[in-house]
Amino acid sequence: MNEVRVSSWNELLECLYEDAWMSNIQRFRSPYAFRGLPDASFSLMTSLMQLGGDFPQLEGHLLRNFKKYAHRDVVEQDSIWHWLSLAQHHGLPTRLLDWTFSPFVALHFATATIECLAIDGAVWTVDYKKAHDQLPYLLKAHLAEEGADVFTVEMLQGIRTLHEFDNLAPDTFIAFFEPPSLDDRIINQYAMFSVISDPRVAVTEWLEQHPDTYRKIIIPAAIKWEIRDKLDQANINERVLFPGLDGLSLWLKRQYYPVEQKKIPPTS
Repeated sequence: MNEVRVSSWNELLECLYEDAWMSNIQRFRSPYAFRGLPDASFSLMTSLMQLGGDFPQLEGHLLRNFKKYAHRDVVEQDSIWHWLSLAQHHGLPTRLLDWTFSPFVALHFATATIECLAIDGAVWTVDYKKAHDQLPYLLKAHLAEEGADVFTVEMLQGIRTLHEFDNLAPDTFIAFFEPPSLDDRIINQYAMFSVISDPRVAVTEWLEQHPDTYRKIIIPAAIKWEIRDKLDQANINERVLFPGLDGLSLWLKRQYYPVEQKKIPPTS
């Protein structure tokens, strides 16, 4: 089954770390990308799709003007992948979607929104190795040549435009890549991005067409506060993931949230 509903912290950890043992290297190395959502009903829509209207036609205009008005020295190299990473990181609507290598970071984003703690959340897990089995030959060969499972922006630099990327294969595909270390937030969140070859296709839709690549773990509202408190004690919080005064303020706001205002549904 692609949708799993857990009922306890221990069961949740078992689900998150399932298939992490790699017998070929005798180490625990999970092949999953994780994305936490505070509301289980949310789909994996990119910020570009959320604009609505004729959003595919807006993509080029958004990125072109971002490049025009941004300082030229804010990226290491003048490549589409550096600019896309920077734009996504700073909130520009793009076809990229944020993921993390860390299941605990994903849990943070599934439980950090106080307004959503009384409703079920979710963590999506995608096996990026299986997803990359659907890549066009050129990209698969590049991964094999590098001995890598996930791309870096440097590995993608031979593809100069999104149009070129989209036309590598007739069928829609998804690639996962690590963004450059733009700042401490990228580093601390152990971030990665997905990029889809057709901006009109939601990642949810692509995954449903490839059911062997993903699972959706439903986190009941009844255990969200327990998860949240345990993450805070493990130092997985805004103070660390969003370094600076803004993250500190968000963390303190939740730390001192009045107990009597907590809305915790019954477990049955």
